[in-house]
Order: sequence, then structure tokens, then C-alpha cells
Amino acid sequence: MVRVAVNSDTIDNIELFVFDKDGTLIDLYTYWCNMIGLRAQGICSFYKLDVSEHKEKLMFDMGVDIRKKILRPEGPVGILPRAVVQKAAENYLTKLGCQDVFNICFRIFKEVDETSLSLLDKFIKPLDGAVELLKRIRQKGGKIAIATTDKTERAELAIKFLNIGNLIDLVVGADKIEQSKPAPDMLKLVGKTLGIDAIYSIMVGDAKTDIQMGINADFKGSIAVCSGITKKEELASLTPYVVDDIREIKIK
Repeated sequence: MVRVAVNSDTIDNIELFVFDKDGTLIDLYTYWCNMIGLRAQGICSFYKLDVSEHKEKLMFDMGVDIRKKILRPEGPVGILPRAVVQKAAENYLTKLGCQDVFNICFRIFKEVDETSLSLLDKFIKPLDGAVELLKRIRQKGGKIAIATTDKTERAELAIKFLNIGNLIDLVVGADKIEQSKPAPDMLKLVGKTLGIDAIYSIMVGDAKTDIQMGINADFKGSIAVCSGITKKEELASLTPYVVDDIREIKIK
């Protein structure tokens, strides 16, 4: 069993740590700004839209505010499933009178998935201390899983790129369950697959939906990390375990 120290609190008897990916282990803005930028560029090219007029607006509707260099707190990207992000692009195009928007957006999103494989060094930047924390958990005998609104395959690629596959026991993306965050489906699947009860499990995430998912799954605790797009006071309203930086989580 692992003991976790969060500020002045201690959580004992933990076997399983479930981490969100983007914003918790990986820099949120770097990853999604690049992905959403490629998607918007592809959409503009297909429909012959003026890039200078429409790319930034498309990115904004999908959740990236490039002027402020942030992800929008309401998402959808980084918070809600891929289908919701795609729907935001479809809605933008529908207002312009574009045709066959579902099929075209689906195809472009898939093409960007493939294109980005050769650009992972520009997309994926681990947050300081994240890999070290994972290693410490493994040293103490803890199990580690990833629960993300991204596709499972995409998350596994990120883990492979970071060379931390040996530290991760299971990856669950939104494509593996019926209901995404904040529903408990991901965490229930993780617990069932690894054979670990919720009372011995902790969720670590940067968004309200991560913390709510941990609560809904009856996890022993949910640790909020203020490295994403959610304000500290919002996270503190859901859990007593809040840190500014993932390096503040200590494994005993």
C-alpha cells in the first residue's frame, strides 16, 4: 500500500492511482493548440475558406483561444469527448452553409491524427515532475492508469513517445466506455480490469470533470492539480486535496 501526502493531509492505503492525461501529465495548451490548429487548417482548405478569417474562429469554437494563448474553460477540447469537439466544428460550418459537415470533419480529424504522428515532439511536453511522480508510485508498488477524454490509441501514442509505457498498467479513453467524464464509467472499468476496489484508489486531474468522476466512482480521494484551465477555487469546492503543481504530491 502507498501513502500519499497532499499539503498537510495524508491519504493511506492506496493501491491505484488514476491520472488524467492532458493538463495533468502533459502540457494542455501545447498539445491541443497544435492539434486543433491542424484540424482548423484542414477544414479551411477543404471548404476553401479564407484562413485569415476562419481558422482562428474555428479554433475558438473548438476550445482554443490563440489570442490569449489558453484553452477556453468551458471547452470543449481538453474537457469533453472528441465527438463534442467535432460537433463544434460542424456547427460552425453549418452556419456558413457548408455541406456534408459530419463526414468531412470526421475525415479531417482522422487525417490530422495520422499527420500528427510525425510531429509528436512539437505536441507533447510533459509537465515538470510528472514522470518523476509516476516512477515514485511504481517504486512503492502502486498501480497506475490513465483515464482521458482523448482516444485510447492517441493516449497510448503519447505514453509511448514519453517512454513511460513501463510505468502505466492501463489506458482508458472515451472510446472505451458509454459515458465519459464526469460519469464514473472510466474508473469503474479501470478498477474492474486491474482488480482494485475504489476504496484503495485515487484520481488525479486538473479539471472539475476529473474530480467529479473520482467522486462519482466513490474513490478514496481525488487530487486536483491547478495546471489546467480550471480555477483553483472551483477545484477546492469539490475536493480538499488541491495542489498548484503536481510536484507537490508526495509519495511516502
